[in-house]
Amino acid sequence: MKGVRQVGKTWLLREFGKKYYENTAYFNFDEQGELKQYFETTKDVQRILQNLTLINGAPILPGKTLIIFDEIQECNAALNALKYFCETAPEYHITCAGSLFGIKVSKPAAFPVGKVEFLAIYPMTFTEFLWAMGEEKLIQYIDNIGGLDPIPDIFFNQLYEKLKMYFITGGMPESVRAWAEEKDVARVQKVLRDILDAYELDFSKHAEIKDIAKLGLIWSSIPSQLSRENKKFTYRMVKEGVRAREYEDALTWLCNAGLGYKIYRNTKPGLPVAAYDDLGAFKLYAVDVGLLRRLAFLDPVSFSEGNRLFSEFKGALSENYILQSLVTQYEGLPRYWSSGATAEVDFTVQRGNDILPIEVKSDENVRSKSFALYNQKYAPPIRVRFSLKNLKKDNNLINIPLFLADHLDKFIDLAVNEKR
Repeated sequence: MKGVRQVGKTWLLREFGKKYYENTAYFNFDEQGELKQYFETTKDVQRILQNLTLINGAPILPGKTLIIFDEIQECNAALNALKYFCETAPEYHITCAGSLFGIKVSKPAAFPVGKVEFLAIYPMTFTEFLWAMGEEKLIQYIDNIGGLDPIPDIFFNQLYEKLKMYFITGGMPESVRAWAEEKDVARVQKVLRDILDAYELDFSKHAEIKDIAKLGLIWSSIPSQLSRENKKFTYRMVKEGVRAREYEDALTWLCNAGLGYKIYRNTKPGLPVAAYDDLGAFKLYAVDVGLLRRLAFLDPVSFSEGNRLFSEFKGALSENYILQSLVTQYEGLPRYWSSGATAEVDFTVQRGNDILPIEVKSDENVRSKSFALYNQKYAPPIRVRFSLKNLKKDNNLINIPLFLADHLDKFIDLAVNEKR
């Protein structure tokens, strides 16, 4: 199980063990450094299990005990041992978690290719946020939408207000919990600040010395990068006069760690998508909209100021929110499209063999020459616009309220069926 720090991996594994196993055996390679020696001195699975049983203080039984290796990226030998568990002791059930797993597997080291299944964990989506708030009726209403008719005001207004709160908390579980249980904005602010501080500590603990300062500069520059009109990442916004090659390694580390999404410019909606990437042009988004808001020092008071929270710094929060939703719904990262300096579409996603353009509007002003130009040039079967306007279909264009982003695939299906 891979995902950024404090996204809920450990809790999920422990809860899984509690519900479906007689007991769990939990080992943390970051907190229990002595564990490493049991894997470094032998590859014999039975010897390893004997040592782990002593540490656990209770029997580790095949099929009845869930073995949890947390922060496994801290021990290469343990990663490699998964191969031997799979081959010689498959009756033992093993789960692993790693907050910097992308960093570890990106480096040349022994890894049990083909012996491990991956599950990526992301910050909570807006729909999961609604569950946490106890809004089952709103979720039930969304699930029962069977057409592209406007959302009644009684549901629209409630979802709109809940989405503003989600922009405050983001999807990090502890932040959501602070609001769900305590309704304390100050507590939410502290939780998010603590998470950001923990990420910056990871820079100094896990990155190469030459990249530590660069990581901090790149990370803190994300709000200013996204506040620009075209949001294209430029290294001069990180530090005046620097060259790209001096900061490329640090940027790669940040993305491999899962803290940022590097969204490339795509020159043409063709297949395979990567063949049309402009590797020299990209945007950098944060892993979570709440963390981005906190990183930008945007005060929660914006919650009460109409649509300001959605439109702040050129609608960057809205774009980041939509990207988070797209990442959980589609395989492969989205791209963005632009035609010189004349037109730009916020995102494109591959759905089957179709490349669909997506535009994000942070208010009710939805006019866009770029979207119209893209339509004329490529005639996509469906175009999607997220905004604060109501649900509506107009020819090949679906307008979807921002708060329904998690259900994009459903609305595309409805539009396709209606067209047929």
